[in-house]
Amino acid sequence: MTRLIVIFASLMIIASCDTMHKNTAHKKGEFIEYYQVETQKPYDDVLAEIKVAIAENNLRITAHSRIGKVIRDRGTANFPEYDTIQFCNLTHAKTLLTLSPHAVKHMPCNLVLYTFEGKTIVNTHLLPTDTGNPELDAFSDKMNNMLKQIVDFAVEE
Repeated sequence: MTRLIVIFASLMIIASCDTMHKNTAHKKGEFIEYYQVETQKPYDDVLAEIKVAIAENNLRITAHSRIGKVIRDRGTANFPEYDTIQFCNLTHAKTLLTLSPHAVKHMPCNLVLYTFEGKTIVNTHLLPTDTGNPELDAFSDKMNNMLKQIVDFAVEE
């Protein structure tokens, strides 16, 4: 009897995992892809290059959070570096919002920078290119290329 209960419980767990997978399938235009690159280049150099690349692409930094530094300043010695940088361009924002008011959830552009196991890691979320709106997808593809270029420029040695 115990064996039967264990088998039944196992089948229920397996079935619930399948159901959870089906419920997490993304809606068109909702899946967020990330672009990440690692480098041995010093953290501060990568951070400086990110700022240069953002400006060279006619984007403006709207926020910069120095999370790792603030945690260290509050007493946690040797806490690793973590930064988040948000940036935008009003012309691009207007285009994006004209194509889809719902795209506001993808604004501003966001980039994270942190250290892990002796490497500097840069990561940015990309805009969805599967929305079903060809103009929006084309614009998002153009923006994604720019975001990747910013990251690649910053980590280039």
